Amino acid sequence: MNSFRITIRMLYMLVLAGALLLSAEAFAQGVLVPQGQAGPRNSLVVAATSVGVRNCLPALTALSTLGVQGASNNDVLFDWDRTRAGNSTVFSLVGLEFPNGNAAMSITGVPEADGSCSVSAERISVAPLGCQVVAKKELAGYRATRLLPHMTVYTDARDPGSSVSLIDEQVGCLVIRRYVKFSAGTPGRGG
Repeated sequence: MNSFRITIRMLYMLVLAGALLLSAEAFAQGVLVPQGQAGPRNSLVVAATSVGVRNCLPALTALSTLGVQGASNNDVLFDWDRTRAGNSTVFSLVGLEFPNGNAAMSITGVPEADGSCSVSAERISVAPLGCQVVAKKELAGYRATRLLPHMTVYTDARDPGSSVSLIDEQVGCLVIRRYVKFSAGTPGRGG
C-alpha cells in the first residue's frame, strides 16, 4: 500500500510538472519565442540585469531571447558605462553552442533621449554548404544585392531593418543575419 501511494504521488507530481512546463512554453511562444525548446539561461539578460541596465533591457531581452533559442549553451562578453549603468550604451558578444554547430551574436543597445532604445544585432555562423545553396534553401523571395564577388546581401521588403549577408568561404558559407532599429521599444511589437 505504501509503494502504491508513492507511485500515485510521483505520477501526480509528473503530471503537475508537465502541465506547468506546457503552460510556460505556450506563454513564451505567444510573446517572443518561436516554437521549440526554451534552452539554457540567457547570459546577456543575466549580465544586463546584474549591472542595473534599465533603459535598453526590454530590447536586449527580446533580441537575445531569439538568439539563444535552440542553443545548448551561451556566454557573453558584456561592456557598459559603469558610471551610468541604468542608461548606458551596451555592447555585447554572445557565444552560442548548438548541437550541430556554433555561432556568435553581437547585440548593441543605445538609449535615446525619449526613453526608447536603438538596437543593432548580428548573428554570425558558418553553413557547411555553398552560399547559393543557403540562399535557395533559406532566402527564397529575398532581394539579392552583390556587394563583392564573394559577398551578397539579401533583404526582404516586409522586414526593412533586417538583412542576411552570405560570404563565400572555402569551408562553406559565412552567414551574417543583421537587425537594426532606431528608437526601438521591444522588437517585434512595433515599438
